[in-house]
Amino acid sequence: MKKLLSIVLLGFVLFSFAFQSPALASGDPAKGAQVFAANCNACHIGGKNSVMRDKTLDKAALAKYLKGFSEDAEAAIAYQVTNGKGAMPAFKGRLTPDKIENVAAYVVAQAKKGW
Repeated sequence: MKKLLSIVLLGFVLFSFAFQSPALASGDPAKGAQVFAANCNACHIGGKNSVMRDKTLDKAALAKYLKGFSEDAEAAIAYQVTNGKGAMPAFKGRLTPDKIENVAAYVVAQAKKGW
């Protein structure tokens, strides 16, 4: 009985690993620039923030205000865009996951350049 239970448990573990979701692929900053221009520019033109001036899109502010930015910048930005927070609206349902990944890649690239 123990052997059968061990085999079933091992099979379950192997099955779980085989069908895990792949990690988010890195987005395309060029496509993200278009998404940003159409959806984000009104509040974040040039990486600024017209609603809350200290919460800009420069690297230091993103690291300060976005949980997990230091570990995975694109994922942290994608989470913020998807779910929103405070004055930032959620774009889940308004933008596809691909567009969110692309805009996150664009914001990271621009933040590294210093906008």
